[in-house]
Amino acid sequence: MSDFTELDVWKKAHGLVLEIYKLTAGFPREERFRLTDQLCRSASSIPANIAEGKGRKSRKEYVQFLYTARGSLEETRYHLILARDLDYLAPAHSTELLERYDEVGRMLNGLINSLKGRTPDA
Repeated sequence: MSDFTELDVWKKAHGLVLEIYKLTAGFPREERFRLTDQLCRSASSIPANIAEGKGRKSRKEYVQFLYTARGSLEETRYHLILARDLDYLAPAHSTELLERYDEVGRMLNGLINSLKGRTPDA
């Protein structure tokens, strides 16, 4: 694959970013520069790091960016839990989003493992 947009993990992560942006539009106005901003940034960092890593020269750099994406995924999961606990997000919707982020996490782990299992770059 030559283009990051062809990666299933990127497609799922990007789709979740679009959903997060729609979701946070309904958050209280006073959260604009707090939780809304943090949630949008961490969510968009996931597919952005997948894309940036794909464009790097070495497999080692690519894997490092995938680890960064995984860190952003965990940050996003926390922000979703916080939004739920602040009653900005219904528990059922929170559960569904967290399950979808868990799926992206498993996909990231699979991609990382597949890249690490290959022979080093020449």
